Amino acid sequence: MWAMVAKEFRELRRDRRTVAMMIVLPVLLLVVFGYAANFKVSDIPVVAVGPGASQAASLLRAPTFQVTETDAAGTEATARARLRDGQDVVAVVTGGSRPLVLMDGTQLFSVQTAEAALGRLARPPGVAAPRVRVLYNPDLTTSWVMVPGIAGMILVFIGTLITSLGVVRERQSGTLEQLAVMPLRAWDVIAGKIAPYLLLAAVDMVFIIAIGMGVFHVPFTGNVGVFAVGAALFLLVTTGMGVLISTVSQNQGQAIQLAFMTLLPQVLLSGLIFPVSAMAAGVRWISYLLPLTYFIEISRGVMLKSAPVSALWEPIGLLAVLAVVVLGLAIVRFRRDLAPSVRASGERPRTPEGASA
Repeated sequence: MWAMVAKEFRELRRDRRTVAMMIVLPVLLLVVFGYAANFKVSDIPVVAVGPGASQAASLLRAPTFQVTETDAAGTEATARARLRDGQDVVAVVTGGSRPLVLMDGTQLFSVQTAEAALGRLARPPGVAAPRVRVLYNPDLTTSWVMVPGIAGMILVFIGTLITSLGVVRERQSGTLEQLAVMPLRAWDVIAGKIAPYLLLAAVDMVFIIAIGMGVFHVPFTGNVGVFAVGAALFLLVTTGMGVLISTVSQNQGQAIQLAFMTLLPQVLLSGLIFPVSAMAAGVRWISYLLPLTYFIEISRGVMLKSAPVSALWEPIGLLAVLAVVVLGLAIVRFRRDLAPSVRASGERPRTPEGASA
């Protein structure tokens, strides 16, 4: 028995990925649920517009509210535009008989915190109680906020896990050597491998959004083209991550482990479950490296707020940068994988014209 125990420890010591997962995963869960699992939001960005903007801003104090701008010449249209573009979560419009407070209903936990904080504010004598109006998600329906994010989570699963398993299968079946001696560049092989998964993920995307609209009555108020651009870039990043994982995995078991380690942070730290603004600063920066964070911002902005591309240029641009970086790394790693296979096969790769290289 002791010989078997010693043998298992030796095998475990050789499997560095499993050891890393046993150490990293518990630490990751501890950090996430210790620092990121927080529904209490502070520093809610607020804009005050209208003749009494300065007076209204003086009443909205930290730590709950953070006044980002006061605009005495602003109107309700100005406030609505700032909420639509994601610049603020709460807007106070003054100048009427009663102040109007507008809130961005796509920021579910921030709105709930703001409503409770407004109820505790002391109202100066002669100032009427404000009217509160929640935009984009008037009833604060959870499914309206979750469905766009869950669509992205499913695409992460397909793009990362399924793609990595498909590419690793080439290595396990021995066809990687055949690909190495064919007149194909690394980019050609990667494009050929991820194209079916991109198509499958696109079909799943349409299917998920249709179910969300039909069953949960989630609106789709924005431009389909803007949504499609964001989704396409997001899929390129996730499938690129799948290829990248496959290049450092020797078998499908290792690919599943690595894919799971990339899936978990995206589910927990992207703002899908816990609001990013409520996370500790030491953890929050991780969310800005995750593609799902930006897709959630795009999908909620387009579906619920009809946000134009001018309001979403930042998450779209960052997804484009991530796509270039991830696919670039995948190509470099895949080319390094092909080189040993060429040497093992004893053949030299041919150029596209069929001549020897």
